[in-house]
Amino acid sequence: MEVSRLPISASQRGKLISAGYTTLSSLSSVSSSDLARDLQISDDEALEILKVASHGSRLERMNKNSVIVNGARNAWDMLHEEELLPHITTSCADLDNILGGGIKCKEVTEIGGVPGIGKTQLGIQLAVNVQIPPDCGGLGGKAIYIDTEGSFMVERVVQIAGACVEDMSEYNRFLQKDFQPSGIKIQPKDILEKIYYFRVCSYTEQIAVINYLEKFISEHKDVKIVIVDSVTFHFRQDFDDMALRTRLLSGMALKLMKLAKNFSLAVVLLNQVTTKYTEGSFQLSLALGDSWSHSCTNRVILYWNGDERFAYIDKSPSLRSTSAPYSVTSRGIRNCATNYKRVKLM
Repeated sequence: MEVSRLPISASQRGKLISAGYTTLSSLSSVSSSDLARDLQISDDEALEILKVASHGSRLERMNKNSVIVNGARNAWDMLHEEELLPHITTSCADLDNILGGGIKCKEVTEIGGVPGIGKTQLGIQLAVNVQIPPDCGGLGGKAIYIDTEGSFMVERVVQIAGACVEDMSEYNRFLQKDFQPSGIKIQPKDILEKIYYFRVCSYTEQIAVINYLEKFISEHKDVKIVIVDSVTFHFRQDFDDMALRTRLLSGMALKLMKLAKNFSLAVVLLNQVTTKYTEGSFQLSLALGDSWSHSCTNRVILYWNGDERFAYIDKSPSLRSTSAPYSVTSRGIRNCATNYKRVKLM
């Protein structure tokens, strides 16, 4: 049970969420004095909140105890289920190849890299490609795009959506070259209408939106991907209390993993880079530390190799660690072309 459902005032719920207490379990081991300090309220008010939370926990346990536990699943069935999981293409065949067919549903995939490497471009590409109809090998779903940095560009979405419609038309002509061709009815406007956009300007807004996603997706069951661009931005600023940050990030990661499993959708978390002192020198690494890497199923690092962009599978339970080149073109993410060069800004 989430604290947002507790019968307390809205200001108290807001203070709890801002301090990282998003679920009843996060309140189970905290003392009233610690809670009063974290929320900057009186001890009596903190004690009353804990009483309400304790009552809610008892009700939750009673409800859980009344649920009949289902039998165990065997690993053979799980293997077949894994093999049948749908993928979302990146529009780059080489990148899809190392990803085992694309971004897999029911998993959380983290994609990080330096500024300008194409993280947002890839996020937009996935938000468009998830809408490719099943007749063209897609999922025919919708996308949720959570923008924390203000980097989402509608004009760019129009370009990528237009290129996607052209690609689908070409695929359709190839597939039905011996039959009467059936035109692709989807238009760029239709693609834009199926991307639900959330702009968040603080970490509290980010947590609130992610807490709201379960209800939103329940009402929009055709959502097949959630993209957070970037998951890092608001958690790298104004955080002196690292324990609070860890608690907030852990709660957010658990919710996203639960969404991916329960709704059979893909979660893509775009991440920034930071410097890390290792073996006597500073090296680039993904932000939020090593512990955060355990919050995702797969971790992909984007990097420059000369004038070419590459993607590297850094962590995955099922994919081998390997690299593949890709390009960011006017049409979106594509296979690397030998004549494509990085634009150098002086």
